[in-house]
Amino acid sequence: MVTSIASSGLFNKRFFRNFLPIPASNILQLGHTTSDFQLPDITNGTVVKLSDYRGKKPVLLAFTRIFTEKNYCPFCYPHIKSLNENYEQFQNRGIEVLMMTSTDERQSQIVVKDLSLKMPLLSDPSCRVFRTYQVGQALGAPLPAQFVLDKQGKLRYKHLFSFLDHNAGVEKLLEQFK
Repeated sequence: MVTSIASSGLFNKRFFRNFLPIPASNILQLGHTTSDFQLPDITNGTVVKLSDYRGKKPVLLAFTRIFTEKNYCPFCYPHIKSLNENYEQFQNRGIEVLMMTSTDERQSQIVVKDLSLKMPLLSDPSCRVFRTYQVGQALGAPLPAQFVLDKQGKLRYKHLFSFLDHNAGVEKLLEQFK
């Protein structure tokens, strides 16, 4: 019975892997180059490699918390909507926004349609990139975080989740690219 529950809906393998709380502990220092990764972009049907942006344009990595399709974190849902509504502002300044989710590709496709996402949504169901960036986890999903990278891929700003300050707002994030 547990195996059938563990493979679908909210109670899937990812939920159990991320159940125990681990606080965000990213020790990446400002000015250092961030870890490269390659993930499928569900919005555009391509594969994104972070290093492809180096030397070309700055990047906002927006790690978000989506439990399952149609089951969003109450702190992240407004943040996802705000980033999506303001995606053109980032694009007009030559900045790419890469939103990261731990939902699988099927669930992520539903999220893209449900929210009419314009920005890339990268699927990381193994949570490999979430763990590499040490964003933490609790109650079945990795915690949200935002990382601002300059054209060279160096970290210029990071915001890690806390209950007092869930996500950095669009204005705060845009400020970091000046």
